[in-house]
Amino acid sequence: GKEVVIANAIIAILTIGGQQLFSFFTFSCPCHVGQNLIYGLAFLGVPALILLIVGYALNNQTWRLVTGKRSHFEKVTTTNRLLKYKLICFVLCSITGRALVAPVTWLAVTLINGSYYVCAVSEYVPTYYYGANPNVTASEHRRVLATFPCSQLVPPEMTRARDEVILLLRYQSQVAGWLLIAVVVITVFLSYCLASCFSPLSFLHFRYWSSYVHNEQELFDEATEQHSRLYAMQHVRKFFGFAPGSENVKEIRIPSLREWRAISGLAFLKQVDEEHYDYSLLHDWALKERANGKYLKTDEDP
Repeated sequence: GKEVVIANAIIAILTIGGQQLFSFFTFSCPCHVGQNLIYGLAFLGVPALILLIVGYALNNQTWRLVTGKRSHFEKVTTTNRLLKYKLICFVLCSITGRALVAPVTWLAVTLINGSYYVCAVSEYVPTYYYGANPNVTASEHRRVLATFPCSQLVPPEMTRARDEVILLLRYQSQVAGWLLIAVVVITVFLSYCLASCFSPLSFLHFRYWSSYVHNEQELFDEATEQHSRLYAMQHVRKFFGFAPGSENVKEIRIPSLREWRAISGLAFLKQVDEEHYDYSLLHDWALKERANGKYLKTDEDP
């Protein structure tokens, strides 16, 4: 849908901007044999891996898939199990597609820029590119080539050879970047085509279904917000003796020290039976304790 396309475009633009800033402020090739490859690949691959993990973590479908369980009302059959596995595969593909937007953008922009690739593989360029002396050892060749990304370290007689090597490596890097973009675009296009061909819904029916799911989620979120607020208000009213936002409050309740301690501390979900949970310490207190204690009239002096 349009929202997904816009979201992916924003992610790609932010990734491009972040990559440019990252390269400008942090990248500095060591220009040393054995270190260039590690440094270049680290800057090329590690941020992409982090962006991939973040993409998975920020997708609600990931957590819905991880925490989802089979309904007790669903009769277990071979057909249901097969449909469940198909759905899991479909959702995983969808999540992965969204998660790959940022790392693929990072890799493509980085390869088109070429700086990381030049740093990583400069020492592995064939020695004939700079007219090497045959009497010089292979290790000395690699040492000289490793300094090519750093112009200030290259001897004056090697300047022309360095320019040729840098142009060659940038050409290789940029071609790889554009090939990556082409492969991704073709893969995405073919994936949408295959999904449309095998979809049991017609074009208009699919649009209706997408609209329904979107509206249902919005309405569910609104109802969740209102329901949880009203439910929590009952527990807060019991503890303090009045509901937040109430006008003309006649009296308030003064919680005891034991009650303050009962609702303080760390807690998450507490299972009370097979179907219900206590969501917080205040929730647990409100369901178990009676709201006795000291009350104070708001129109009286304390």
